[in-house]
Amino acid sequence: MVDWSLARRIAGLAGATDGPADVGTDVVASAKRLEPDVAAYTGLDPHGSAPPAELVDRASWADANLTTFSHILEPVADRMSQRLGRAGPMAGPLRMGAGATIAAEAGLITGYMSQRVLGQFELSLIQPEAPTRLLFVAPNLNKAVAELDVERDAFLDWIVLHELTHVVQFTGVPWLRDHLGGLLRAYLDTVDVQINAGAAGGLPSMPNIQELVDRFREGGLMALIQNSEQRHLMDQLQPVMAVIEGYSEHVMDALGATLVPGYEKLREAMDRRRRSRSAPERLLQKLLGLDMKMRQYEQGKAFCDGVVDEVGIDGLNAVWRSPADMPTPAELDDPEAWIRRTSLPSAA
Repeated sequence: MVDWSLARRIAGLAGATDGPADVGTDVVASAKRLEPDVAAYTGLDPHGSAPPAELVDRASWADANLTTFSHILEPVADRMSQRLGRAGPMAGPLRMGAGATIAAEAGLITGYMSQRVLGQFELSLIQPEAPTRLLFVAPNLNKAVAELDVERDAFLDWIVLHELTHVVQFTGVPWLRDHLGGLLRAYLDTVDVQINAGAAGGLPSMPNIQELVDRFREGGLMALIQNSEQRHLMDQLQPVMAVIEGYSEHVMDALGATLVPGYEKLREAMDRRRRSRSAPERLLQKLLGLDMKMRQYEQGKAFCDGVVDEVGIDGLNAVWRSPADMPTPAELDDPEAWIRRTSLPSAA
């Protein structure tokens, strides 16, 4: 039902200008060189090597992520299609409009993110048989180096450390991918999508791409409603995501201090980049739910740093023993409570 070709066209519009898929240094070689350091520091045992690093442009990154997006949204779209099938003669036009609406939001989110993402370990939680990819978005890396005024090779190595940590997490923790996939499937099973009518009433039968872009920026056409069951699932999902992101932030800093020249300046510049958003951009991030992603970085990193200060990296690795050993939402803000619950001895 969803027109994914429309989503890709909208992602192209929202992604704005692109740039060369080259960063002036060998990112593939950097990933190969740094992978053993990440595995050694974390103590995790990755099964197999990381996928080869790939430098891509924004359109290629958006295409890869829309493919993953389609795996996530198709079950929701199928349920919507069945419900709209009860509309009689209006079923066809309603399905077309609803599919265009979902495509518009998916394209807008992906297009916007294609301007911001520096690197990504791309894997499908819904289709675990799908191959993984290690992607670095060349135009965004070039833009970040110029805007932050940092040394190119050091900055790129630092970003590679972050993404390699995600590789080690998902290949070195056997239960992690299936656990997250199960939570995501359970959440999607509860999702009901509401399509709001436009000002003229009803959905457009032949949607105009720019019109859909404008409508979304004014408030969006699709809303996911969180009921009590969904909130319960999110309470399980959010701590895991915060730990995944915070752990990578901790590792890139711990290794950056010894492996990356001028690391302190890089951390200051990255934090400044994350804080420096215009008011319209902050509003858009809130509409897209991306402000939650920023909180995951901050809350997760504070938790991981706090645990390592008390019990070391081996103690922090207790989060990977089982889903039950992940912190609760309250423990994310109280690392010592998590340490007490998991009965970890002090590193001192």
